[in-house]
Amino acid sequence: MLGPVETRSVSPVFVGRAEELNSLNEALARAAAGEPQALLLGGEAGVGKTRLVEEFATGACRQGAVVALGGCVEIGADGLPFAPFSTALRALRRALPDELAAAAAGQEEELARLLPEVGEAIPARGTGRHDEESLARLFELTARLLERVAAERTVVVALEDLHWADASTRHLLAYLFRTLRTGRLVVLATYRSDDIHRRHPLRPLLAELDRLRTVRRIELARFNRDEVSRQIAGILATEPNPAQVDDIFERSDGNAFFVEELAVCATEGCGTGLTDSLRDLLLVRVEGLPESTQRIARVAAEGGSTVEYRLLAAVTRLAEDDLIEALRVAVNANILIPAPDGDGYRFRHSLVREAVADDLLPGERSRLNRRYAEALEADPTLVPADERVMRLASYWYRAHDAAKALPAVLDASVTARRRHAYSEQLRLLERAMELWDTAPEEVRAALRPVDYTEVYPPCGCVPATTPLRYLDLMAEAAVAGRLGGERERALKITKRALHLLEDDGDPLRAAWFWVQRSHLVQGLARGDGWAELATAEDLVRGLPPSEVHAEVLSTVANWSHVHVPGPEAFSAAERAVDYARMVGAREIEMNARLTLAGLVVESGSVESGLDEMFDVLRRTLDDGIPSVASRAYVNLPSSLESIGRSREAVEVLQEGLTHARRHGLSDKEAWMWGNLAESLYSLGHWDRAAEAASQAERVGQSAKPRGFHAVNRAALSLARGELTEAARQLASARRYFGSHDQAPQHELPLADITIGIAAGEGRLLDARAELERVLDSGFPPGTQRYAWPLLLTAATMEADSLGLPVAEQGRTKILDRIREAARPLATNAPVWLAHERWLRAELLRAESADTPDHWCEAITAVEPLERPYDLARVRHRLAQALLSAPGGPEQPERDRATELLRLAHAAAEHLGARPLADAVTLLAQRARLALTAMVPALDRSDPLRSLGLTGRERDVLRLVTLGRTNRQIAEELFISPKTASVHVSNILAKLGVSGRGEAAAVAHRLGLFPAEALHAPVTQ
Repeated sequence: MLGPVETRSVSPVFVGRAEELNSLNEALARAAAGEPQALLLGGEAGVGKTRLVEEFATGACRQGAVVALGGCVEIGADGLPFAPFSTALRALRRALPDELAAAAAGQEEELARLLPEVGEAIPARGTGRHDEESLARLFELTARLLERVAAERTVVVALEDLHWADASTRHLLAYLFRTLRTGRLVVLATYRSDDIHRRHPLRPLLAELDRLRTVRRIELARFNRDEVSRQIAGILATEPNPAQVDDIFERSDGNAFFVEELAVCATEGCGTGLTDSLRDLLLVRVEGLPESTQRIARVAAEGGSTVEYRLLAAVTRLAEDDLIEALRVAVNANILIPAPDGDGYRFRHSLVREAVADDLLPGERSRLNRRYAEALEADPTLVPADERVMRLASYWYRAHDAAKALPAVLDASVTARRRHAYSEQLRLLERAMELWDTAPEEVRAALRPVDYTEVYPPCGCVPATTPLRYLDLMAEAAVAGRLGGERERALKITKRALHLLEDDGDPLRAAWFWVQRSHLVQGLARGDGWAELATAEDLVRGLPPSEVHAEVLSTVANWSHVHVPGPEAFSAAERAVDYARMVGAREIEMNARLTLAGLVVESGSVESGLDEMFDVLRRTLDDGIPSVASRAYVNLPSSLESIGRSREAVEVLQEGLTHARRHGLSDKEAWMWGNLAESLYSLGHWDRAAEAASQAERVGQSAKPRGFHAVNRAALSLARGELTEAARQLASARRYFGSHDQAPQHELPLADITIGIAAGEGRLLDARAELERVLDSGFPPGTQRYAWPLLLTAATMEADSLGLPVAEQGRTKILDRIREAARPLATNAPVWLAHERWLRAELLRAESADTPDHWCEAITAVEPLERPYDLARVRHRLAQALLSAPGGPEQPERDRATELLRLAHAAAEHLGARPLADAVTLLAQRARLALTAMVPALDRSDPLRSLGLTGRERDVLRLVTLGRTNRQIAEELFISPKTASVHVSNILAKLGVSGRGEAAAVAHRLGLFPAEALHAPVTQ
């Protein structure tokens, strides 16, 4: 091998680019301060992007940063999956071996898909997890890996030649740019702007990244005449002739690479008669080399971005001395340069390689690719192991040998899937389908089903002995497209497969493809997917049990649970469990059991349903089925929240978030953050709820989790009186959910918020129209968790509008319809019973028929729920009823109303519920009641008695002063957390303060608890 050689045509002087380099250095400084940076560097070919990156990287290293470079590798017209990331991670591993190993700990198997060195080899066929979140899981783990490595030191990851990037690399880069949140990290990607034509796959990504405020895009312009002059002076090591500068500037148009080529040509005398053609300019120095060196250049041009020395030797078939001499001439002429790892050669600039490759004759190109393929088959060690299969497939395909290309392409598709490079797998499978008819029959007959296609292979065949069919390729391609986000292509393949199956008489395969089509139609927002599932269900009806049959039933049950919960969904889930058990499909069984358990909870058998959900969670964690476990971590807390057990839901969600982050399940994590926001809202932790909702938006990539986030933010904004923001979030939620897939769990909360916003803006008729639309559709069975709050919002609106002329017409009909809609709703959970009592009181208030007794019943039902906002609202209504007594309230009623209003006001102020706080204040003013208690003169012998605190409240206040939470107070005093919460609320009202911190401050200021008393035993 050759050692380092002098690079003569590259200017030793870095010219211009001061503004761009300053932007990169500013990003480095921000990253060093802990703010990750994302940058895109674009410019035409030859304009100087690589030189700028090298200058920036050199400066970053001087400042103590670690720089990892990775380039997109082109093999012919193909890119290697994740190649730039693999190269960059390999460089990081060399620079920071211990840090990278620690950051990857526990996730080596997944991360080995990008960097095989960190974990055990991934099984070649059929094993490993592949689901809707496989790619997202890999992306999330990669992002967290980089954040951990960059936690203590500044790291620069520079990815070059993004215009050659494979789809998986593009998707991973977009994910990083969207989700990096911490770490001293700079991610810089370069691309050729002049290559990005209208249909180039990078174009939509650039448009998407342009919309991100966190991504900075830098465009390199060509040099002006002064910069060209300085560049030429650096190359020639002397001041150039002004006429020569003018000539080169005019002919190069300021392109830095063309300036170099023209300057070298001028000094070497090869510029005479040079045409202005770009290709001629690039080829002129190659054509001046000896024939043996030109031959090396032609061979290297067809081999890919970098060609290994031993591979070159095998393909050229030159004697070693002749090969080395030819390479030395090419290197000295600055046509080729040694590869960065010292194991091969690459063209100094890709423009020269492209020009040389374009100059090859068609037959010459095929012959060279055949030689590359034959050499690699004869000695697989000629190229790195992680590139071998993909490169062999590319060489055989470009050699136009279908008999050799088809098996190689199928092997490459397995490798792509193993790395979760589903877009590349799809491209390779489409290539296999293209080759299918031209490949000899004996070659096709020897092929076997090549990989894992969910439950498809067992459809009436034995994969080990049954030849591969064209339909099997289509099944592989459909799954690859769905998992890789290429749904449009996958849908076309699925439609074609179903057309081929029309006369095939294979109902199981047809049913499987209809299930795929359902998933794709829903993913593309072109329908709810039910028609497709119904067709699949009809096809398997009456057939013997199989995995496909179980999968169809499980999918139908889950769809029905979400869209039309009821007896049919229940029946489908039960049959799915039975069929999955019969055929030993453990994952399908667990999924179906989880669906069935959710339906059991919604049907009213709360405890048995929850027990089953906990059991599924435990078993899937023990059995290592993270996809179902993560779904359980979403559905179980949702069910707990639906029955009012919000605190338990929070505890499960905290476990679930750890699980989701550990396994890189970003969409499931987003659903968990949304559920956490919902439960925190119920518990009165509104600031934390807002933070959780924001986390859901940052983490989730799919539309529906983002829609759920928007619903949570809209509900919070509405409760805080921020109607404009609530309306904006409502519009976002509708956009994310779409109009083709209307599930009650989305539609009913949207309708609830729509009614609330319209009522808040005084648009009573609009609110009624939305309510009547919902009531006309009815509430599906099991949707009481959404129905009760919606009806309560409507009833409250009607009660608040009592006496308004616009509200009188149709009021009786609306109230009757609300009562009728509420009658069949379940009340066998405390939260549902509380809503029933509350709704009844609101409906009576809308008819001026409510009494304090009605509101006392509501308070009694709401108090144990640990929902401070709801409790404050019903306390406000009870105070209103007490103060509205005929003939005026007596003093006891006024005293009780005062205490209720103080409690409601303290809670509203603490939460930031401005409309409720204003309503309480207005009622107190009208009744001439003081919301702030006057602190009486303290009885020095017993100051706590002077504040009106009971013995139990004294104990609670002492523990509040010590900073105890409600749960800790409950444990210490042997009471429930809900009772502790009620005591704390009463204390806040009696002290006239709005929060626990203020209560503690009052206790310290008044000296209520001497130091020794703080740790005294509790009152019995």
